[in-house]
Amino acid sequence: MNVHTGGQSRDPSGVPAFEIFLQENPQVQYVDCVFVDLCGIVRGKRIERTELERIFESGMQIPYTIYFLDARGDMIDGIDCGTSDGAREGTAHPVSRTLTRVNWSQRPHGQVLMTLCNGKGEPYFGEPRNVLARVVERFADLDLTPSVGCTLEFQLIGRERAKDGIPQMPKDVEGGDRNEDAVAKEILDAVVAAAETQGLPPVATTPGAATGQYRVSLATAPDAVRAGDHAVFLRQIARAVARQHGRDATFMAKPFLGAAGSAMHIQAAVLKGGGENAFDDGRIDGDAILRFGIGGLQAVMADSIALFAPNANAFRRFVGPGAVARNKRWGYKNRTTVVGATGEGDARCIDHRLAGADANPYLVLAAMLTGIHHGIVEHLDPGTPFEDDATAFVDQTMPFSIDAALLALENGSILREYLGPAYIDLFCATKRAESDRFRNHIPAHEYDWYL
Repeated sequence: MNVHTGGQSRDPSGVPAFEIFLQENPQVQYVDCVFVDLCGIVRGKRIERTELERIFESGMQIPYTIYFLDARGDMIDGIDCGTSDGAREGTAHPVSRTLTRVNWSQRPHGQVLMTLCNGKGEPYFGEPRNVLARVVERFADLDLTPSVGCTLEFQLIGRERAKDGIPQMPKDVEGGDRNEDAVAKEILDAVVAAAETQGLPPVATTPGAATGQYRVSLATAPDAVRAGDHAVFLRQIARAVARQHGRDATFMAKPFLGAAGSAMHIQAAVLKGGGENAFDDGRIDGDAILRFGIGGLQAVMADSIALFAPNANAFRRFVGPGAVARNKRWGYKNRTTVVGATGEGDARCIDHRLAGADANPYLVLAAMLTGIHHGIVEHLDPGTPFEDDATAFVDQTMPFSIDAALLALENGSILREYLGPAYIDLFCATKRAESDRFRNHIPAHEYDWYL
């Protein structure tokens, strides 16, 4: 399986990529070898520049458990990482074309994305990036290629919290007298520049629906695995750049109950062998394959909510201001539905709006592309497009708590087959353990109400 490893990648002259990087960046003294875990959090190991050749030549040993950490960095006691030889570690190699300089730290340094192999040299099944790659491979049998772009929303908040722990808008923090619009523009401009430095696709920025909320959109590209990489790094960039400017950028799904939450929107199409958009056949309502893809997304929606809303806070997006529709309705250019068809002609695509901004991009894309592929293969009819406000209706068959969502994911057959039974089981076990730890705390208002 091709998972974009290519540790000894070279330029056309045959010079290894790491040598070119070191020659072009003499000021870089260290490089972060990074991994993206189950929660979509970037973790890693820092090495000196002198060690880079060894990493590219031989890789590094890393425990499989790095991919099964919860949001706090904890893991399940005695977790079985699903390797037949019982080994606890695998060998990680650099992902080709991901060694870059970053410009958002105090000292210039490099960063490279790593991917893990098991003892047989095979891609490790529990790495979210590999989960997505397995789903993408299925489209080759249909002579189709997914083309996706990610849009992420985030909130700029002050570095200091209120006494009760609630985040504050920057203007509410003591001494917050700067023009917040000007600060936000500086941050967004710096995010765009940092993304360019790291080789991400063009980034567009716009204000979000809530005060202090902003939207960053990555250009669509016909490589869904790379699109997942880019979404992960864009979140990393936004957080780091905000800190440089005295702010925090949070991708928490619903940081403020009285304001709209932050989403991850995915724009997806499938391309034919010649590069033509299979969702467009010249008709105003698009090709039948577009409807099949939407029908497949409806078929997996209930089972995939745990991947789109992977924690207790994420379910707050479904209520209150800016609430996300709690049903499977779809529509043409209807912004109230969680699945829609948008764009004209060759730009026609499916717009998926269910995921929270803090979900793992690889798993969101894997679940979404599973639905599209399944719908195309099975010719699933999505029904009549909806034209009214979809947020007024609740589908009682859909799970809207983390416990119910994990149960649906565990028992669902389609995602289980596409993503792999072992991965689904480990994901659910990790998230259940996280939920148990989360609930094992008494919040302050519980004492206020019941003491």
